[in-house]
Amino acid sequence: MTADHQSSRHVRARAEIDLDALRANVRTLRARVAPGGARLMAVVKSDAYGHGMVPVARAARAAGADWLGTATPHEALALRAAGDEGPLMCWLWTPGDPWDAGIEAGLDMAVSAPWALAEVTAAARRTGRAARIQLKADTGLGRNGCQPADWPELVGAALAAQAAGEVLVTGLWSHFACADEPGHPSIAAQLDVFREMVAYAEKAGVEPEVRHIANSAAALTLPEAHFDLVRAGIATYGIAPSPELGTAAELGLRPVMTLSASVALVKRVPEGHGVSYGHTYHTDRETTLGLVPLGYADGIPRHASGRGPVRVGGTGPWRRVAGRVAMDQFVVDLGGDTVPPGARAVLFGPGDGGEPTVEDWAEASDTIAYEIVTRISGRVPRVYLNE
Repeated sequence: MTADHQSSRHVRARAEIDLDALRANVRTLRARVAPGGARLMAVVKSDAYGHGMVPVARAARAAGADWLGTATPHEALALRAAGDEGPLMCWLWTPGDPWDAGIEAGLDMAVSAPWALAEVTAAARRTGRAARIQLKADTGLGRNGCQPADWPELVGAALAAQAAGEVLVTGLWSHFACADEPGHPSIAAQLDVFREMVAYAEKAGVEPEVRHIANSAAALTLPEAHFDLVRAGIATYGIAPSPELGTAAELGLRPVMTLSASVALVKRVPEGHGVSYGHTYHTDRETTLGLVPLGYADGIPRHASGRGPVRVGGTGPWRRVAGRVAMDQFVVDLGGDTVPPGARAVLFGPGDGGEPTVEDWAEASDTIAYEIVTRISGRVPRVYLNE
């Protein structure tokens, strides 16, 4: 949905996606990594962190993103179906996934273990085409990737498959555990392990097109980790990887998503009135309550009950969620003020208009900003600005 197709004044709730802000973030990130010769991958997994994968991917490409990255092959194949033809990598494969389709779509596919190499080579024989694969090293995250002790076996098997014309090893890569914690000892340790594992593979005969380990935090703070490519996820959407690295504005980024809803009801209630399930909130005076038609089915964290900040009507102080967030709605105490039905309640946005930010909601929910934007459900229309 675009802003031209439906006025934001008449939508129950909406997540406005500012594609100009996204393009500016991509340009900023490219400028940060270009001096060392690295290219930029815009990560668009999980429906572009809740922002809408296809429109975001197109905007990122237009702004100069060299690569796109997804977690699952199904996400990557959806991008190909939407017309994307550029370098595209996906990394979270499970047995039985669509390897044949991935090869035919020209995807770069991550391989972390012998079972995955066996499946991708079988698919290559079925399709009659060499698969583009990138070998992932577990340099210390302890999640996906090949352990250093098993690396020689995986590299040797991949080179044998390449000699047979079944694969082309296009990349060597890994992922940081604590890049968003400046000075954490694991950062230098992982870089050392990565360099050693890359050196082993290259000495054995791998000639990668790209070597990469840097995520958003490393892209912004660790030039020594940029290698040939950096994978920018959360920073693409104008959100700081962690408070320790600074605010979005301090990093030269602008938040892309603004989440708001139209107030459904305003009413006067007496002192001592219970609000929402369990009556965890009671009014401390005669006041006005505003009903916001968003709830945990829309991705509003129930953990933000009693704490989530909202700006209602464009002026005045922030209000807080009064009582529990319900499935489809929550209440704010307007403190005796009144607004007309349909007034705009902004949960979060860039913050420069006085509204809360996604970081404010993350703090209120005891989580990270990544989760707040990613969990906004498909029931909330995305309204694209500046397409």
